[in-house]
Amino acid sequence: MANQAHDIEGVARSQGGSGQPARPATFVAQVMAELRKVVQPTRRELITYTIVVLVFVAAVMAFIFGMDQLFQWLMGLVFGR
Repeated sequence: MANQAHDIEGVARSQGGSGQPARPATFVAQVMAELRKVVQPTRRELITYTIVVLVFVAAVMAFIFGMDQLFQWLMGLVFGR
């Protein structure tokens, strides 16, 4: 284990190019180490991010609706509907 890389928590990482999958216990230890690094957003951040996502989705919906209406109008001109 002299030349194995370790993450911040000291969990050994499998060597990238060895072609061998990590042992299940090592994988679980790595997942747990990564989950310890997760930072929960504050209530204000969560509300802000939610609003940003909803506004973005609404903007994309409006754009797609507008493009659909434009193409419908163009097809009406082309095919005489």
